[in-house]
Amino acid sequence: MLTEICPKLPMRDLNLTKEFYVKKLNFDELADYGNYLIVKKDNVELHFFEFKELNPIDNYGQVYIRTNEIDNFYKSLLKENVEIHPNGALENKPWNQREFALLDPDNNLLTFGQSM
Repeated sequence: MLTEICPKLPMRDLNLTKEFYVKKLNFDELADYGNYLIVKKDNVELHFFEFKELNPIDNYGQVYIRTNEIDNFYKSLLKENVEIHPNGALENKPWNQREFALLDPDNNLLTFGQSM
């Protein structure tokens, strides 16, 4: 039986990734192995593997993260000056989700959604 999922995303620079997720998005750092980072916020755990040669333009890493307080979370990110994806402002989608999106320093797309 499946119980959890922990997406693995590429990162070029551990310190830059840590700064973004821990300082800006308020994830907790669970482990730092130098070339492998694990962060967690509430029930969401993300893993990052070192990929120094990654060209962010060619990175199509994506994660869809569900939340039950999307408006408050969105406002908190704006308050912290976290850049929202230019095409990803908070809005109601035809698939019955309220969503917004942002890009991390390596161009991994993070979409946050809540059922309407």
